[in-house]
Amino acid sequence: MKNRLEELRIRNGWTQQELADKVDVSRQTIISLANGRYNPSILLAFRLARVFGMRIEDIFIYPDEEEQHE
Repeated sequence: MKNRLEELRIRNGWTQQELADKVDVSRQTIISLANGRYNPSILLAFRLARVFGMRIEDIFIYPDEEEQHE
């Protein structure tokens, strides 16, 4: 699943570790999420949305919705 984590993290001026600390996961989890190698649990998706002040669907792009966001 594609996502905007890297863009949003950089926009907020956070390191990968700072974002990981904010949502209580490892830095490796943030890297894997940003690279699309891992899909978040619903709880992690909610935590990330809360940290960025956004809706989950504005951060994570479902494969069938990719055309709408390009």
